[in-house]
Formats: sequence, C-alpha cells, structure tokens
Amino acid sequence: MAMWIQAQQLQGEALHQMQALYGQHFPIEVRHYLAQWIESQLWDSVELDNPAEETKAKRLLDNLVSELQKKAQLQGGEDGFLLKIKLGHYASQLKSTYDRCPLELVRCIKHILHSEQRLVQEATNVSAMDSLSQRHQQINQAFEELRLATQDTENELRKLQHSQEYFIIQYQENLRIQAQLSSLSSLPPAERTQRETTLQSKRATVEAWLTREASTLQKYRLDLSEQHQKTLALLRKQQTLILDEELIQWKRRQQLAGNGGPHEGGLDVLQSWCEKLADLIWQNRQQIRRCEHLTQQLPLPGPMEELLSKLNADITDIISALVTSTFIIEKQPPQVLKTQTKFAATVRLLVGGKLNVHMNPPQVKAVIVSEQQAKALLKNESTHSESSGEILNNNCVMEYHQATGTLSAHFRNMSLKRIKRSDRRGAESVTEEKFTVLFESQFSVGGNELVFHVKTLSLPVVVIVHGSQDNNATATVLWDNAFAEPGRVPFIVPDKVLWPQLCEALDMKYKAEMHSSRGLSDDNLVFLAQKGFTSSSNNPEDYRNMTISWAQFNRESLPGRNFTFWQWFDGVVELMKKHLKPHWNDGAILGFVNKQQAQDMLLSKPNGTFLLRFSDSEIGGITIAWRLVWNLLPYTTKDFSIRSLADRISDLNHLLFLYPDRPKDEVFAKYYTPPLSKAVDGYVKPQIKQVFVLEPPTKNVKFLHEIIVCLSLLSTLRTDTMLDADGDFDLDDTMDVARHVEELLRRPMANQWSSQQS
Repeated sequence: MAMWIQAQQLQGEALHQMQALYGQHFPIEVRHYLAQWIESQLWDSVELDNPAEETKAKRLLDNLVSELQKKAQLQGGEDGFLLKIKLGHYASQLKSTYDRCPLELVRCIKHILHSEQRLVQEATNVSAMDSLSQRHQQINQAFEELRLATQDTENELRKLQHSQEYFIIQYQENLRIQAQLSSLSSLPPAERTQRETTLQSKRATVEAWLTREASTLQKYRLDLSEQHQKTLALLRKQQTLILDEELIQWKRRQQLAGNGGPHEGGLDVLQSWCEKLADLIWQNRQQIRRCEHLTQQLPLPGPMEELLSKLNADITDIISALVTSTFIIEKQPPQVLKTQTKFAATVRLLVGGKLNVHMNPPQVKAVIVSEQQAKALLKNESTHSESSGEILNNNCVMEYHQATGTLSAHFRNMSLKRIKRSDRRGAESVTEEKFTVLFESQFSVGGNELVFHVKTLSLPVVVIVHGSQDNNATATVLWDNAFAEPGRVPFIVPDKVLWPQLCEALDMKYKAEMHSSRGLSDDNLVFLAQKGFTSSSNNPEDYRNMTISWAQFNRESLPGRNFTFWQWFDGVVELMKKHLKPHWNDGAILGFVNKQQAQDMLLSKPNGTFLLRFSDSEIGGITIAWRLVWNLLPYTTKDFSIRSLADRISDLNHLLFLYPDRPKDEVFAKYYTPPLSKAVDGYVKPQIKQVFVLEPPTKNVKFLHEIIVCLSLLSTLRTDTMLDADGDFDLDDTMDVARHVEELLRRPMANQWSSQQS
C-alpha cells in the first residue's frame, strides 16, 4: 500500500502518466480499494512466458475477484450502495475478461506496479537531485564569488605596492633635494641664490605631491583592509556551510551506516571543497601578510597596524578551524569492540595535500577514552589524553597518495589489550558503558609558521570481553546511532523515543542484514508494537504517538519471558541472516505472526496448509504452524546447521500448501538438497531426514476433528438460512450443531499430542 500512497502524491505529467495506466482492462478503483492486497502478492514470481504458470495466475485471478467481492460486501449505507454495485461489477468484469487468459492479468498488473514504481522513483530522485543540485550550485557560486574577490584584492594589493614603491622613490628624491640645498653654502652668493630658488621650488612641488600621495596610500590601505574584511566574512559563511552542514551531514550518514543505512558517500566532493577553501584562505592570508610588510616598510599615521593585526588573527582562526575540523575518521573502528581482537580504522586530513602537510609526514596516535574523559576533552578541561585502556599498534604515520590526492593514516592491526571501566550508574550494565577511540596528531604548515594539534573522536564504542555480550552491546550502539543529536555532549541520547522513530531504525537494520529492499511491513511493525507495549491493538495509528523507553527496549524482560524486546528481535535477525534470507526475500516467511493469529489464519484453509512464524517463547526460533497440528517445536540456528528449512519442509509429507494456497514444492523445491548419488565402492551414504511422529488416531484426534468440522459448519452457515419466515433465528435448524460443539468441548482430553505446541 505504501507504493499506492506515494503514487497518489505524484503531480503534473507524472500523475497523468500514472492515471493513463488504468482503464477498462484494470479499473483504478480496483487498485485503490485493494491496494494493500495487490502490493502483497508475488506477481513477479509468475513467469509470463511459461504456460505451466497459468495455474498460478488463475489462482491469483480468483483471489483478486474474491477480495473484490468481499470489499463490495463490506460497503454499507447510502454512500456505499453505489460503490458496492460498482465493485461487484468490476469483479464480474475482471473474471470475464481474464478467466481464459489469467497470465494476461498478471502481465497487466506487473506492468502497472513497475510503472508506478518507476514514476515514484523518478519523482523522488528529481526532488532529491534538485535539492542536491541547488545546494551544490550555491556552494560553487560562493566559491566563484570568493575567487573573484580574492583576485580583486590581489589586483588592488599590486596597485598599492606600485604606488608605494613610486612614493618611496619620490620620497628619496625629496631627500636628495634637501641634501643639495644643504651643500649650496660653498657656492658663490649669486650662483647659490639662483640654485637655491630652483631647488626650493622643486622641493615644494615634491613635498606637496608626497603629502597628497600619503593620503591616497592611506586610503588605498583602508579600502583594501575593508575588502579583506568582506572576503573573510564570505570565507566564514562558506566554511560554515561546508563544515557545519555538509560535513556534519556526512558524519550523520556515516553514523546511520552503522545501523545499516546507505553507505556514506561524497567524501571526495567534501575534500575538493575543503581544499578550495584552504587555497583561498591561504591566498588571503598571504595578501594580509604582504599588507603588513608594506605598512612596516612605509609607516603612515592611522589605524592600519591594528586593522591588519585583527585581520591576521581572524584569518588564522579561520584556517585553524578548517584544519582541525577536517581531521576526520574515514573508516570507523568497530562500535562493538572485543578485547584481544584485531581491528582497523582510517583517519584522513581533507586539506593535507593542499597545505603540503605531507612534506613532513605527521604521526597519528590512537587511545581509548571513557565517556567522562571525552567530555573533558571537548570542554578543553583536559589538555593531555588520559587512556582508559591499552591499544596495541596504536601509532601510524600519515601517507600521501598521489593518485587520489589524499593524506591518510591506515591503522590495520590495532588490538585492545585491556580496558579500565568506570563505576556504573544504577541498572546500567557493562554493555551500556560507552567509550571512544581518540585519534590525535600534530603538524605544521607554511614552514612551521603555523602549528596545529588536532584531535578527533570515533563514534561511541562498547567494549566486550565475550561473544555472549555482543547482543546487548549492539542494542546500545543501535540506540545511540539512531537517536544521537549533532553536537551533543558525549554521549547523551534520549531515554525515550517515539515508536515510529524506533520502527525506522529497526527496519533499516533488518533490510541491511537481509541485503534486501523487503523490510518490515506495516503488519510486521504492528506485531512488534504489540510485543513491545504488551498491547492487542491491530491499528497502527494507536502506536503513532506512543513512546518506547530504553528500558522497554533492552533492559526489562518481556512479560513471562527471560529476554528483552531487542534480544528477541536480534535473535530473529541472526536466524534470518544466517539461514533463511532467501526464503524471506521470496515472501515465503510471514514470521511476525503470533500463535493465535496463525491459528485464525489457518482455520479456514484446507488441511495441510502451513505457514512459518517466529517463536514467541524462544530467541532465534522459527516454527511451522499448520492445520490440525498447529505448531511444531521451534527450529533454531543449531537445527538449520544440521538440515535446512527447505529440506525439513520437504521431509514432512503432511505439509501441502504454504499459506494462503501455494503448493510447497512451487516455493521451496529450488532449495531442496539434490538426491544422493548411487553407491560408490559398494557403500551407500546415509542421509538425515526429519520425521514427524504422530500417535495413531485416538479419541483426541477424532475429538478435535469433530470440533473443527462443527466450527467450520457454523462459520459457513449463511445468515439467511438461519432465519424463519418472520425474520427471526430458526433455532430448531441450527441448535443441534451448537449442542454438538458444546458437548464435544466438555469432553476431557485423555491423551496429548506427541508434538508440543510452541
């Protein structure tokens, strides 16, 4: 149904294209009122070019007509009367049109669904690409503006330098004239008077020019200083956009990738932006330094020294923020870190190549610190790095890679030898305690002109000493990755979150582990909500505004169980990932169905119909529920390491149809283990086969069978056959069945089934 909701939001030409998919061959009303049912069917499993698939297609057609008729019968009141007639008409029309060619119906619906998906995807991509393109265009325009501004100040600086050089020449000329005037005393009076008059006139002219030119130079300097202030403001704005938005978003994507989100990309683009920033900042810094040199070379009255000093401090702050912010962790260490186990990480300086840091390659050190130590470091309360453990092979030199233009350090063989834990708070366990790996280095740029001490913290790390702690440690990491806010104090996360937020995190994790786009459906999430909140509501809206706490997630056990909500869910994920991934992707496993729901679903189906559901009572267990037997003892990873699910289903001849009505061989045959080859050297290889032992028919079997028959009879009685001429219930015709059921229900059950329910 999610696809149909998105399709209805299309606009313009895309909406017209979507509407054009429908007509008499398949009315849009059918798509609307059966949206959830249509999207839940496995249309792609039908091979259109295979005539043998016609039976499967016919079954889909019959089910479609049946669902449409049910929907029509549910319509009531004045508003629903016309719709009831219309839907009933569509049911008859589809039956008539496709009864002789059911594969054409499948072809039609597959085309519609694929076209809808394409239109929705294109609209989504266009929207996302438009947003991305606008942001990138904004950044590129700002860079062009900065380039032009930097070029303008460079041109003005050259003019200032040429003017100052000419001023100095004229100043020297004035000094020469003064020297000549001083030497006139040795000349005869007549000649001295004539020469003195000429030189004094020339000196007056030069001095007047120098006075005017000094004012002009001072104005040039002030104007240039003002231009640099504007350029620095633009540089700050651009740097804020790149570091505080784009880089932070990249780090957030990297964090969500720890929960199975899309792999963080775009680091090379970020590096190109940061290198452009570094280049422009350095050019402006050099210009300011040259201005300082010119001012020192020719001191003039005015505020230039103070202005240039402030500009120099500002530009140094800007480049310092750029360098320290672009020292990042490209590859995070594992967030669940086991002691005595090798692990890796990579750090990278995004501006290293542009600032020529690699000319004197810096060394990076890694240490593990506690949450409290991380807080102190970020508050600058601690200048030295105290360690909460010992990491082997924790020093590495940064290397410059010419082909990619990257400066990075690859820690390939680190190992956490020991860990020092702090006192835990309240009910907090060791798997809730967070550490972080601190990477730090020191390097200089501009010929030791500027020295930087850089640090960066990894994502939170939970340290374990045994594999049995992995489950709970993963819960801590998932909660932190999903709900951490940018710029938080290490490592604060909310104690409660809205249920839809947790659903998004669980769905992301599930799809990542399954390597599939088929995640958790609305029905699956309702099932999980019922489990998490101990609720019986089937309405997703009832949970939309509910909050779930960390304690409910993975501290408090589920009612009547010795495991938490997360431990149960993670057990399902591990089971599916290791053994059942293809069956989930094939749609063969319903999974998130409780025992009562399974029984209700199977009650109206023929004997031998079965479904696969996750065990409520056992972590990482899946059970077969089928008509008459209901539930087998759950299978776990240990069972599937002996014999696969498909082979076990093949072994049980009682199993005939996968719910709702798919022949089991149609679903599972491609996963059956091929039969053993003939005997070799006179030996026959033994094989394992699952056997379901059921006691011979007893009173219990007959008793249960009679109950089911009676209940089925009651459920199929039409209301109109139970009414007499006056419109009242005719008890004489129906109570005999009810009495029979009542009598059967009161009989004691003397024996038990050999296979227990789960």
